[in-house]
Amino acid sequence: MEINHQQVMKKLIFVFVLLFVVSCGGDYVNKPKNLLSESKMAEIMADLSINDQAIMQYPNSNLEAGTRYVLKTHNVKSNDFVESFKYYVVKQKMNGIVEDAQKILIEKDPKADKYIKDKKSNKPAELQVAPVLSK
Repeated sequence: MEINHQQVMKKLIFVFVLLFVVSCGGDYVNKPKNLLSESKMAEIMADLSINDQAIMQYPNSNLEAGTRYVLKTHNVKSNDFVESFKYYVVKQKMNGIVEDAQKILIEKDPKADKYIKDKKSNKPAELQVAPVLSK
């Protein structure tokens, strides 16, 4: 079996050109029709974080029901949230949204500040104890 180097080179060039076109193509995700604002996403993310913490405290609770409840309280359809989430991830805005969500959590429960700072400092998991959310 003989390898034709010219054909191999043509295929490699095609692959590189294709990768270049795709990487420079711009938007991978179109702006959703019902795009949620960054502040709305931060509020939802904060509430979802509280819901997630509740699941950790009460393992027999239903995560899906809690998530639906959070979205319902914000009058957001799950599809709109997912599409907005994808959009902000691709646009590399999710870090800012998560930081805003952390600020919202700290406003709701100041004890969360120490937990967040410990998480950011990457302490071992056994030293981190999740704060009990106050009412």
